[in-house]
Amino acid sequence: MSDRERRLAAVEAERQKRILILDGGWGSMIQTQGLEEEDYRGGRFCAHHKPLKGDNDLLCLTRPDIVAGIHAAYFAAGADISSTNSFNATAVSQADYDLQYAVRDINLAAARIAREAADAAEAQDGKPRLVAGAIGPTSKTLSLSPDVNDPAFREVDFPQLAASYQEQAEALIEGGADLILIETIFDTLNAKAALWGVWEAFDKTGVALPIWLSGTITDRSGRTLSGQTTEAFWNAVRHAQPWAVGLNCALGPAELRPFLAEMARVADCPVSAYPNAGLPNAMGGYDQDPAAMAEHYSEWAQAGLVNILGGCCGTTPAHIAALARAVEGVAPRRPQQPPRAMRLSGLEPFTVAG
Repeated sequence: MSDRERRLAAVEAERQKRILILDGGWGSMIQTQGLEEEDYRGGRFCAHHKPLKGDNDLLCLTRPDIVAGIHAAYFAAGADISSTNSFNATAVSQADYDLQYAVRDINLAAARIAREAADAAEAQDGKPRLVAGAIGPTSKTLSLSPDVNDPAFREVDFPQLAASYQEQAEALIEGGADLILIETIFDTLNAKAALWGVWEAFDKTGVALPIWLSGTITDRSGRTLSGQTTEAFWNAVRHAQPWAVGLNCALGPAELRPFLAEMARVADCPVSAYPNAGLPNAMGGYDQDPAAMAEHYSEWAQAGLVNILGGCCGTTPAHIAALARAVEGVAPRRPQQPPRAMRLSGLEPFTVAG
């Protein structure tokens, strides 16, 4: 048994007994570091022709100490899983900075930094930690045109996006990721391109990892940006037989609760949730403190809605520590097999009884 297989088996055994803990926000944590342009450039990109401040994934190459410190802080707070600092590390997203050539190196470094932090945490207490290779949605969408005057126009097509995701996934696998987390899904067609790219990466590397999918409900309407309800989203991706499925970002815990309950009702696999620390304030920050977030997490756990919990924008190691305490000793959700039926997906779900 390989080290990766050992870790996965150990954490899977834990998942049967308790709610697993994911890390918290990354972008908001990096913002607290007060970084300047020089931090993003380092020595390697000092002569790059475009500004790089804000390209947080690049810090895996230029300030790995900061990335490693955030992983360590989340593991110390009680996280079983930490996601790589690679949310925008695809050629499609890095094209904004003309850094497509650095994508492989960014993802390799992201996975290796996370792996080292996870292994260091395990060495301290004997508790295996997982690294989730984070794959974000990119700033492009396959379902919608960015040009209101040309509904057929797309900035990227399915094969281009899938190839971009494949390149990212290959490097995350090589770097030591245990899972592939396709997250903050606002367009299910983008997610399908990611799945295609990830499966191609599995074929090419000969390593198949569990896949975790996390969608984003953009507002109280209960729909993704491309218009799907929670159940319709699940129907569209359930064929991938994910290791877990859930919701993250965009909403705080109070606003996310009804949509999380819907996912828990329909999904036949473990369910995850990692909301923001409330809705953004007038300055774009997040104000919900760890104690307030923990109350929501405790209620979700007691209601049997979740198997994995973490935080997104605005959450910190303090939030994750409060979360871990709030759900300690609470049994995880038990996925149920739904009645056999044909389940189709458009913007709304459509079920034909078997």
